[in-house]
Amino acid sequence: MNDITILAVETSCDETAVSVVRNGREVLSNSVNSQIESHKRFGGVVPEVASRHHVENITTVIADALKTADITMADIDAVAVTEGPGLIGALLVGINAAKALALSHQKPLIPVHHIAGHIYANHIEEPLKFPLLALIVSGGHTELVIMRDHLNFEVIGETRDDAVGEAYDKVARTINLPYPGGPHVDRLAAEGQDSLNFPRPVLEGYDFSFSGLKSAVINTLHNKAQKGETVPPEDVAASFQASVIDVLTQKTFEALEEYHIEELIVCGGVAANKGLRARLDAMAKERDINLRIPPLNLCTDNAAMIGAAAYYYYVKNVRADLNLNGKSTLDL
Repeated sequence: MNDITILAVETSCDETAVSVVRNGREVLSNSVNSQIESHKRFGGVVPEVASRHHVENITTVIADALKTADITMADIDAVAVTEGPGLIGALLVGINAAKALALSHQKPLIPVHHIAGHIYANHIEEPLKFPLLALIVSGGHTELVIMRDHLNFEVIGETRDDAVGEAYDKVARTINLPYPGGPHVDRLAAEGQDSLNFPRPVLEGYDFSFSGLKSAVINTLHNKAQKGETVPPEDVAASFQASVIDVLTQKTFEALEEYHIEELIVCGGVAANKGLRARLDAMAKERDINLRIPPLNLCTDNAAMIGAAAYYYYVKNVRADLNLNGKSTLDL
């Protein structure tokens, strides 16, 4: 088959991202406009603010991606865009921009699942090897997914309440750390001790729950404050992170053993967490598991991952028409 060059658009949350990807692995450009500074003062992403920033930035980011790749729309074979899940207003900005490009340049339009994109971020560095288990850990998602072939997804576990990244942000706010909380909690955890013995919420099967852990952190700090006691924030961070890592790694390696899988990939923003990476790496070496985690710039939301996944949607002849709509929730 001839080379397939795809322009991909990702606006599911607070990153306006456009990338040009060839054959699912060769990233010609990966332009990202981050809104973190705008949302910091609110302590989290404000959907309306995110949507407005996407409107302001999308045209510029598209132009930058094409310029960096040194190509024009005439060289593009298809336009891909995140269909969901995500913030509906944010998704619609990217979808409408992608529709306009596809219509005006007569290119096929490819809808891509956001989580499929995160999984395929690993494919950019090295081709995926099947069967594999994917651990997805981000601000909105915590899932365990088995893949036996391209675009073949079997979800065996997911969060029943807070996603792990969401729990990080809420705990960070409780100990007065800035948004986004994950990197700050991770950094502080390295300086503290696991002295607070927070619970390890383990459900039957492979589902996750972090709401109770988040509440345990808040209640512990509240009770100690009422007694006039203070807790070093680094110990709160270390104790919380120890609980999260114990739960994530226990479930993941139990699944690898049960399903007889030796290939583990980790993706999503929390995959950048140093404590989690270190534990996974140590456990994978002990058990002779091939562990792969993408570089930091491909852990957080970006469009290169959408372009990587889109190549396989393209090969399977998955197309959308101009009725394509955003979906805030969407099964993988």
